[in-house]
Amino acid sequence: MILFYLRHGDPIYDPDSLTPLGKRQAEALGRRLSIMGVDEIYASSSNRAKMTAQPTCELLRKEMQILDWANEKYAWEELTVPLDEQRKTWVFHHPDYLPILSSPEVRALGRRWYEHPAFDAERMGADIRRVQRETDNWLSGFGYQHDLEKNMYWSSGEQSKRVALFAHQGFSTVFLSSVLDIPYCDYCTRFDMQHSGMTVIHFPEKEGWVIPKVLQLSNDSHLYKESLPTLYNYQIRI
Repeated sequence: MILFYLRHGDPIYDPDSLTPLGKRQAEALGRRLSIMGVDEIYASSSNRAKMTAQPTCELLRKEMQILDWANEKYAWEELTVPLDEQRKTWVFHHPDYLPILSSPEVRALGRRWYEHPAFDAERMGADIRRVQRETDNWLSGFGYQHDLEKNMYWSSGEQSKRVALFAHQGFSTVFLSSVLDIPYCDYCTRFDMQHSGMTVIHFPEKEGWVIPKVLQLSNDSHLYKESLPTLYNYQIRI
């Protein structure tokens, strides 16, 4: 199985939508995926994710299936910390928490990183477990049963589907760490994803124990092809 994880295009967060650039990114992504081929298309319940998925659905004549548990609003409530009196930010964006997330003490806790005294274990742990549970249930529907002790999947046999999930950057840090058995504290501090970036994960199509492998991370070749700006999250020109 091939899993395409796609971040939404350039967003308007309030009201939840896409900018004109985001709509062009979504169209470029749709053209790219229509050539590559996708069997099933899923999207977070947010408008920006659904709008990004729509061109792919139209070009491939596929129904969009909604996964509300992939909506970033839930992770945002649980995995953020105060930035000042009026604002909050992702725990992995806060300058005070970055060194804590990378500390030997936190990394030694692995999946249970949130049990370190610096974090709200009850709140953050609940969301990590929620996404892990929902992710595992979703992947089991494609024939891959996750064993959290082995850090592997039991595959029931050949699963040749190509599946696309349109969602978010903040949610991706929880989702992809769950899929890949990389502790959240390691994943969120070392991997990122830009608007309309495409991450490709291959699940071996054979019976027995398998490990998914990342083939591409936040690939933006569709933007180059359409001569669209490639300024990485408004900060880095690449």
